[in-house]
Amino acid sequence: MFQGLFGNASEVDSKDIQKELNDLLIEGETMLRGFKVIRDLFIFTDKRLVLVDKQGISGKKVEYHSIPYRSISHFSLETAGTFDLDSELKIYISGNPVPYQREFKKGSDVLGVQKMLAQCVLK
Repeated sequence: MFQGLFGNASEVDSKDIQKELNDLLIEGETMLRGFKVIRDLFIFTDKRLVLVDKQGISGKKVEYHSIPYRSISHFSLETAGTFDLDSELKIYISGNPVPYQREFKKGSDVLGVQKMLAQCVLK
């Protein structure tokens, strides 16, 4: 579902995506950090991880995946190597044997994404 080459991950300012978040977040929920990979987003709130997958040429069609931290059973990170230039992050959800996967180009802040995921899941 989330496979493929998406590009470099970079942190985004919450003010830049606040309008899009207003319709998604529940009362009292706050954004902690967000990372952008081309058009897609990893949004970490105090309650869940929201994956925003913008589709199509215009990016107007959007798929939102809301993953409560308590349902993440484990995650893995494979860093880029000499010949394999991409890093891969896998997130395993309880009851689902197939993980959500994202690939990041070498030089991306995949460690920042993984560290934030660890901070939220391992509370």
